[in-house]
Amino acid sequence: MRKPARTLALPLAVLAALTLTACGGSSAADEKSVTVYSADGLKGENGNGWYDKVFEDFEKKTGIKVKYVEGGSGEMVQRAAREKANTQADVLVTLPPFIQQADAKGLLTAYEPEGADRVDGADRAADGKWTSIVNNYFAFIHNKKELKTPPTTWEELLKSSYKEKIQYSTPGVAGDGTAVLIKAMHDFGGQEPAMAYLKKLQANNVGPSASTGKLAPKVDKGELLVANGDVQMNFAQSKDMPNLAIWFPAKEGGKPTSFALPYAAGLVTNAPHSENGKKLLDFLLSEQAQRDVSAVGGGFPARKDIKATDANAVELAGLMEGVEIFEPDWSDIGTNLDTYIDAWKSATGS
Repeated sequence: MRKPARTLALPLAVLAALTLTACGGSSAADEKSVTVYSADGLKGENGNGWYDKVFEDFEKKTGIKVKYVEGGSGEMVQRAAREKANTQADVLVTLPPFIQQADAKGLLTAYEPEGADRVDGADRAADGKWTSIVNNYFAFIHNKKELKTPPTTWEELLKSSYKEKIQYSTPGVAGDGTAVLIKAMHDFGGQEPAMAYLKKLQANNVGPSASTGKLAPKVDKGELLVANGDVQMNFAQSKDMPNLAIWFPAKEGGKPTSFALPYAAGLVTNAPHSENGKKLLDFLLSEQAQRDVSAVGGGFPARKDIKATDANAVELAGLMEGVEIFEPDWSDIGTNLDTYIDAWKSATGS
């Protein structure tokens, strides 16, 4: 729609400022900012999450304002990719395999934050393109008020009593949704048996969800009985959602399993505020911010030298007791992700 002619009467100085902004210029206020694109989970439902505290502390220390955009893990990478010719984000935070995907798309530039040398080698890129800032594990949740006997196996979820009471986030869009595929392939012994199971589960599945974080309130209210998630996000949400409980599905006759699903951060290529992005990455791995990972965020510190002993850390350790942790082949998943997503779409009719 064409603009009214009266807009042409704007003062010349205003027009010049607008032109500068449109061409990529920025105001002094913009120069004191940093834009973060992140997978959801680290910001609190009521402003009490890890991001909330760390961003506030960062702004007080540096005077740099954090502009925050969140969505599904794949969604954030797709957005950054669409904006590649006119980069908006300075820092990208997402889950594997999407952080590897972002790197493969040329969206990340090498920068090793202060403290990155204290992060386990498996949790950071060898070339410095990304570093885990919060460790985490894949999980499921259930409504403990409605389910007096909680589910323990995948097979239980096929029962008719779960019809339209189960939902998991969309693989390929949400990191935790993609993790459902990864865990099912592990537990059932490969792509074909996993897809055969997920095809059966579709009879009880409500439908797609771009964001895993939006499922927890539905479970807490009893609209859903079971959904997917991850330990950090759901543990933090459970503080305000008393009916949430975390569990780890096992194949019938097997042990409950999970795998590490860390939040990994990288500096965006051609970031408009690259230096501010570096400062924020340094701050996210600082000792205090890492201690706050468990105490405030309900997650696991990424730095090996931080031994959390707060009440949340003790509770989290108890939650993970007896859960068998496996390590996915991220190289294979990164290479064949589209194939696995297509197989899931075919199996479920999604």
